[in-house]
Amino acid sequence: MLGNFQQSTLRIEVKASEESIRDSLLESDRLKQWMWPQNFTSLSGTLNPGNTFISSLGLVEIEHQVEKIEENSLRLLLSKGIDGYHEWHWGDGWLQSRLEGVSILPLNLGQTFSLFRLRQYLSSNNSPNPLS
Repeated sequence: MLGNFQQSTLRIEVKASEESIRDSLLESDRLKQWMWPQNFTSLSGTLNPGNTFISSLGLVEIEHQVEKIEENSLRLLLSKGIDGYHEWHWGDGWLQSRLEGVSILPLNLGQTFSLFRLRQYLSSNNSPNPLS
């Protein structure tokens, strides 16, 4: 893989419950909403360990494999456009993202944009079921 080794950990406050954050990360319909403008293939239902899906932004594709899901965390192994991993940790009112890998992409910039999109999504969807 060509590129630079990069790592970044960001933590933000969000006006959302632990359950709402978890659902926004693990339910594919919600994930697709806040991760716009990325496109997803092979992503449906609720994420489970072993699931694999691809996200793309323009010509760059990133393959995500769900390595593990725990009560308050998610770990994705990344390949293609990023060779590394992405970890999510959350609780009531907070969210943390750790991204590490080799890529030509500016990972910190993309990670920051994603966290702010998720915070915006969570603040505009305070109902228990924002999709209804």
